[in-house]
Amino acid sequence: MPGFLGKIEFVIGAILLAVITVLVFMAAVMRFVGHPLIWSVDLAQLLFIWLCFVGATRAMRERVHLGVDLLVRLLPFATRRVIETAMAALFIGFLLLLAYEGYKLTIMNWQRVFGDSGLSYAWVTIAVPVGSLLLTISILSNLVTSWRGKDSQPLLVFTRSNGTGADNPENSEV
Repeated sequence: MPGFLGKIEFVIGAILLAVITVLVFMAAVMRFVGHPLIWSVDLAQLLFIWLCFVGATRAMRERVHLGVDLLVRLLPFATRRVIETAMAALFIGFLLLLAYEGYKLTIMNWQRVFGDSGLSYAWVTIAVPVGSLLLTISILSNLVTSWRGKDSQPLLVFTRSNGTGADNPENSEV
């Protein structure tokens, strides 16, 4: 299932990036010829916000977000997994709060118009709760995969490294 979701995220991200590129290019060309498309920049910004959340969700699912694990890397796998589980709980709490507040912001901005596009500003603000929920689902999926993982191929919640290779001094040869 995560492979299928990863493909969907990739396609959606690629489409959003392509549309943003075309909109910005069209805006530049039309401005050059004296007929600016004032709505195209607003729409490109709106799509970029959604692209950021789709990309963040994909990065979370693939465990490729940047992280500082200099000290944690020295710990055994089981301890690292407990620490990452605690961090996952903290992140999920924050993301659920962000989703709740983002929902309230979306409801507040439903009547507001987004720039010159004529679209409701809610299309911008709803990206926050939707993106937060998607990130929460990705973290939960990684958490379940980590704790249900087979001993032959252990996985962590946020880190691609499983803690059994050369990055773990416990397992390195002297």
